[in-house]
Amino acid sequence: TWKWVVGPMFLYLCERLVRFWRSQQKVVITKVVIHPFKTIELQMMKKGFKMEVGQYIFVKCPVVSKLEWHPFTLTSAPEEDYFSIHVRIVGDWTEGLFNACGCDKQEFQEAWKLPKIAVDGPFGTASEDVFHYETVMLVGAGIGVTPFASVLKSVWYKYCHDATNLKLKKIYFYWLCRDTHAFEWFADLLQSLEVQMQERNNAEFLSYNIYLTGWDESQATHFAVHHEEEKDVITGLKQKTLYGRPNWENEFKTIASQHPGSRIGVFLCGPEALADTLNKQSISNSEADPRGVHFIFNKENF
Repeated sequence: TWKWVVGPMFLYLCERLVRFWRSQQKVVITKVVIHPFKTIELQMMKKGFKMEVGQYIFVKCPVVSKLEWHPFTLTSAPEEDYFSIHVRIVGDWTEGLFNACGCDKQEFQEAWKLPKIAVDGPFGTASEDVFHYETVMLVGAGIGVTPFASVLKSVWYKYCHDATNLKLKKIYFYWLCRDTHAFEWFADLLQSLEVQMQERNNAEFLSYNIYLTGWDESQATHFAVHHEEEKDVITGLKQKTLYGRPNWENEFKTIASQHPGSRIGVFLCGPEALADTLNKQSISNSEADPRGVHFIFNKENF
């Protein structure tokens, strides 16, 4: 028995030593941005830190808790000179981080007063493979939209730098959420990309649909009154918000008809139930002929 136990224990001890060493490396918070609905963005720098799109890190703030590590998806792109996370204030630890960063105060916070942060990572996810396909479907549910902030930013940087060498030619993006106001920072990112793509006469590069899955009767009446306006009343985007849930069978069939003979990457960050649905649709809409259309499913559950 001891032969079977010693090996895993040795590997576990090595992993804990590596994490302890990483936690001692200096991390500098360069900027704290307060977004609506109690969401903060931490922009940080760390010597030797290298990331890919969609990866995540573990964060510890000793001022709040000396033992707790919490995972957060990176929302910055590898091309940027910093790495960032978005933190929604929904519990004791995030509330403590919010107060430690001085976000509860009205006056300007000096940089040297910001708390010390320990970072472990980054760690890989399926989203890293997004650039291996010419056509991709990105599906984010609720807070699962955060990995795609990094993906869309990186796509834009690569597109501006050298669009001819970018294998990715078409993005279909789906965002399912109960309340878009909780993620207004992401709507701002989409709005920026929408404007920039139009300026470069390539508005078709990114197709996106936002599905609002929760609303009450008064909200529905307000939406109906303003439906004819040029921009959406919720997000401020030209693409109007849809209500309910997507008909995934129709979506897959439409995309398959527009990209015959292609390998299409399907990337999800969301609940397990949605993963089962997309996996079944990916299989049923892929052709048996090797030269036909094939949907390759990748998931990241929470």
